[in-house]
Amino acid sequence: MNWMEKDEKILLQRSFLFGATGIVLCLLALANSYFGLLAAPMRPLNGVGVALQFFGLSIAVLVLRKRKIKEETKDKAKQMILVLAVALLFFFMVI
Repeated sequence: MNWMEKDEKILLQRSFLFGATGIVLCLLALANSYFGLLAAPMRPLNGVGVALQFFGLSIAVLVLRKRKIKEETKDKAKQMILVLAVALLFFFMVI
């Protein structure tokens, strides 16, 4: 099944899961770099977190570009795009 043919609610749930997981992974890497809890390299973890945030952002944009969607779904996609864009901006400025 093509991604454009899937239900908008399912796509927004996936966008939220990918985005939230990416934010949590980036926060773990950031906390470890400041507090030094583990003596392990955190750059790969940070990269995976940023990649997951980009993937969640792309799914939200995909939902927004679909035709004939409800206004409520369109608003949720806009909010998801805004949250993930701000989170990405924050993590790029912190890195």
